[in-house]
Amino acid sequence: MIKLDLSRAFYQEKMASYDSRIKEIHEMITKKTGLGNDFLGWTDYVNSLDDNLVNKIQTLANKVRKECDVLVVIGIGGSYLGARAAIDAINGLYKKDKLEIIYLGNTLSPYYVSQVMEYLKDKKLAVNVVSKSGTTIEPAIAFRFVKPLVEKVWKERANEFIFATTDKQKGALKPLADNKGYTTFVIPDDVGGRYSVITPVGLFPMACAGLDIKSFINGVKHAMVTYSKENNIAYQYALSRYLHFINNKNVEFFINYEPHLNMINEWLKQLFGESEGKQNQGLLPASLCFTTDLHSMGQFCQEGHDVFFETTIRLQNYQNDIAIPAMENDADNLNYLVNKKISYVNDIAIDSTIKAHCLGNRSNIVIELDKLDEYNLGELFYFFMISCACSAYLLNVNPFNQPGVEVYKKEMKDLLKK
Repeated sequence: MIKLDLSRAFYQEKMASYDSRIKEIHEMITKKTGLGNDFLGWTDYVNSLDDNLVNKIQTLANKVRKECDVLVVIGIGGSYLGARAAIDAINGLYKKDKLEIIYLGNTLSPYYVSQVMEYLKDKKLAVNVVSKSGTTIEPAIAFRFVKPLVEKVWKERANEFIFATTDKQKGALKPLADNKGYTTFVIPDDVGGRYSVITPVGLFPMACAGLDIKSFINGVKHAMVTYSKENNIAYQYALSRYLHFINNKNVEFFINYEPHLNMINEWLKQLFGESEGKQNQGLLPASLCFTTDLHSMGQFCQEGHDVFFETTIRLQNYQNDIAIPAMENDADNLNYLVNKKISYVNDIAIDSTIKAHCLGNRSNIVIELDKLDEYNLGELFYFFMISCACSAYLLNVNPFNQPGVEVYKKEMKDLLKK
């Protein structure tokens, strides 16, 4: 369950004046009439998810978990960010079971790619290559590296351990997969990459990592009902963001207090940055992980240039916890905390930081998550996606295209061919 706290956010007294605009946007989303409406398929995608597909994903994931040491997820942007965010959020940053998840195709760094290829030698590996077109430079090059490794390890069984998540019929990857006999999953035509975590793009890697994808899907279904109403907290959050933007708060810091949520911040940066950043519009999405970044960016947040507001994702209950031990002679003067859980100190840090930043005249939005499990994570992803669509429509831009990204791709391909 998600709660939205706007009590320490600016401009809330102006929200009521936008009721008619929010109603209009709600109809644009629910009736699929807004800009880019041919990419609104994610709004009700899970209702069409066939049980046979979910069971197929789970069965194949169990096979990978049983027979492999490593799953290499090849993709860039929305092709991997959502899955990685979900896996890190639930499993933490340290491997819990036999299967390791490694990400490739998200960089052209010679050092990183070389290290990964060296590490993968002689590993029993599977690969999930995620690309709608099959020709995006980073994942296409990565697949050229990893495909021969899978074939070397599994020989005549190699096609059992190569999974392609791609277009239903177009592109370069689909015919290759059909010709080789790879298992394929479909990226729906009406779902863009940064909204695709609720499709096989996210579901297959998540299942391979041991996540309960049926619970995740149920969380998304719950969110669909919750945020189908005209007056909901997702729209309230979107409107609060918009009011900050038009009042010259041009940067949104996404803040968490859990390192294993950092990839959610990375997913949010793509979601909002690509959806809103057009026609000289849009907030600049940035991210911080406190309390770590309080010791590097805390000074700026307290007293720096007043161009930002903060959106904190806060957990009400923690997956794991540990009590603080005693120290002989109380050398650090902290024995008054003995047997207190570290979550207690973390919660005090959150309260203190928000209070301090408010004293510094910083605006704070708080998104509270009851607990971090697959069900609540499904709701959280959907909450942000519906908020993002509303935010972009408030700016009168298309939430679902990314013409600016195509510019660098064209220039790069032209230079490479030269």
